Amino acid sequence: MNERPEPFTPEAFKADPYLHLAGRIVPGGHVLPVRVYYEDTDFSGIVYHANYLKFMERARSDHLRLIGVVQGELFGEALAEAPGFAFVVRSMELNFIRPARIDDVLEIHTAPIEVAGASITLQQKVMRGAELLVEGKVKVAFVAQGRARRIPDSLRAAMKAALEEGGGA
Repeated sequence: MNERPEPFTPEAFKADPYLHLAGRIVPGGHVLPVRVYYEDTDFSGIVYHANYLKFMERARSDHLRLIGVVQGELFGEALAEAPGFAFVVRSMELNFIRPARIDDVLEIHTAPIEVAGASITLQQKVMRGAELLVEGKVKVAFVAQGRARRIPDSLRAAMKAALEEGGGA
């Protein structure tokens, strides 16, 4: 996990033949396409507000996957460094600008904007083509036994590299 593998090499696909479902790394971050299904909408066919949080969580997870952070290995490392650890959403700011509807294809853009001692702050945007639908800022903290702890080194290194490659958000 210390070296960032190229995500779409033959070796990577042997390890995970569904890696293409994780979106793509772009300058400044990651983009995950998401189709809106009936289950994502309310009775009027508009995406239910809480489902944007699910889309954004998936994008954060797939961003990690594509920058070389294997979450199972990360959890093992974190357990060794800080028994009883958890990653928690510390804060989230969201602005709902326009609604998405059933059958829309959305893109969830994720970009790291700060890597601190015990937290990572990410900017996320939900787009329909060039149209901004939802924008947010998410701070994720690493805690153990009820207290903030230093982020595991492998995650810190991968996120700092992603931040430096993108030049921030």
